[in-house]
Amino acid sequence: MSERPATPTATIIGAWLTSGPAARVLALLNADGEEGRIVGGAVRNALLNLPVGEIDVATTALPEEVVRRARAARIKCVPTGLEHGTVTLVIEGTPIEVTTLREDVETYGRKAKVAFGRDWVRDAERRDFTINGLSLSADGKVHDHVGGLADIEARRVRFIGDPARRIAEDFLRILRFFRIHAAYGQGEPDRAAVEACIAARDGLASLSAERLRMEMLKLVVAKGAADALVAMEDGGLLGRITAGVSYHGPFANMVEAERMLGFAADPIRRLGALTVATPEDAKRLSVRLRLSNAETKRLDSMGHRWWRMREMSDEVARRRIYRLGADRYTERVMLAWARAGQDFSAARWRDLAMLTRRWSAPVFPLKAADFIARGLKEGPALGHVLTLAEDAWLAANFPLDAESVAAIAEQTLERFRHDHRL
Repeated sequence: MSERPATPTATIIGAWLTSGPAARVLALLNADGEEGRIVGGAVRNALLNLPVGEIDVATTALPEEVVRRARAARIKCVPTGLEHGTVTLVIEGTPIEVTTLREDVETYGRKAKVAFGRDWVRDAERRDFTINGLSLSADGKVHDHVGGLADIEARRVRFIGDPARRIAEDFLRILRFFRIHAAYGQGEPDRAAVEACIAARDGLASLSAERLRMEMLKLVVAKGAADALVAMEDGGLLGRITAGVSYHGPFANMVEAERMLGFAADPIRRLGALTVATPEDAKRLSVRLRLSNAETKRLDSMGHRWWRMREMSDEVARRRIYRLGADRYTERVMLAWARAGQDFSAARWRDLAMLTRRWSAPVFPLKAADFIARGLKEGPALGHVLTLAEDAWLAANFPLDAESVAAIAEQTLERFRHDHRL
């Protein structure tokens, strides 16, 4: 009989584990017959040599006992979800969620009935993906009950247990699968997982816009987002989330443009490249994902006549910067650049996108008082004259010397009086 392959083992050593808030929480919980371990993304990231962000802890101690110990140690304690077994401890300004081990008693979608338990294996088995099902004890030992270590080594994202069952528990896991694969996986996504996601795609309609928004904003900035989005499109999933046409070429180009400019990945800018060709697209996506007013305005601006940003002279570009503001100008240029097709590699696009680093729009030097001093009365005519003067100032390429500004004021006022026979 052949021997079974050895189960992978791992240890983690780091200052974040041996000192600081996480170490204090584990020391608090590892006493009097109870145990605490770090779980989830922090363990995964540490094994992948990625930054450890939020830290979550699981424990055998009941929520009431966690609260009692925290108060005795004078640690700030927030009962963020006692009915679900979750308490948030705040140490040195760092919040750490502590959740009592759970096991499913009955499962019916997201409203699964759970009971508190003491079994680390059963707690791991109710999580979503194997690479998220690892736990880390205070001594640095990684506990793997679901095959997560082998999958981390292979950069493979798999559901724990039956993919169809995991998805039925929460249909958001369809989107989470592609997001986690885009962030941490390599190669083709797991075939069994993809097939289960496609089979369950009707369930996406049951998800709230807020939950879809949260996952999409994370997905589009993941390093493998372009390939993951294509896979979702191929499976008939993406259109059910965006409710419109997706533009994968412009999305990939936007990712590359950000890299060339040295910009951080921006989820709204990338959503614009993926889904927005007109302001109507922005409004549709805003409703589908319930975007904030600020996010919607950005997408609307990007989609507004972006094609006019092609082949601009610097003079015209400066006027656009003045009218739009530096940020909106840059985003609209980048959308036009992403949609440039074969012209994407043209150096002119980078020059246009970087113009705001070389030039800042000056403040319009004329005010209402300048025209009142020239005999114009207050009222609607005054605002009209200011608009005409601003247009003339822009056409003259933003002069700021007193003589040129005065000439613009005089000529604008003369033109206005002539046109209105004043």
